Amino acid sequence: METFDDFLATMDDPEQRAKLADVFIWVRETFPELNERIAWNQPMFTDHGTFIIAFSVAKAHFAVAPEAVALEQFADRIKESGYTQTKQLFRIKWNQAVDFELLRDIIAFNIQDKADHTSFWR
Repeated sequence: METFDDFLATMDDPEQRAKLADVFIWVRETFPELNERIAWNQPMFTDHGTFIIAFSVAKAHFAVAPEAVALEQFADRIKESGYTQTKQLFRIKWNQAVDFELLRDIIAFNIQDKADHTSFWR
């Protein structure tokens, strides 16, 4: 698997595939400076070689993984959006709307917070 399209092609449900494809398109259009990378079988966006956000899929949801610092920073808003979270990710059920404002703020936070990082992870 080398591209986001390759990742999407592994998804059986066309509605779920379309929903996640829309999220990827939105990230590309909103943050055109980010680079796409497949690592650990997950599509992720990076900035100057450092991790910004990754996505994964499960039967009932897709997961958004922006690292623990961002999850802590946005925990209240994640909960307000109706999403569940762990220490490493939050889950958007397939039947839930995507809170693009929240997603934008998390990505922007990571870009700014990691501007001087030289390693992949925090």
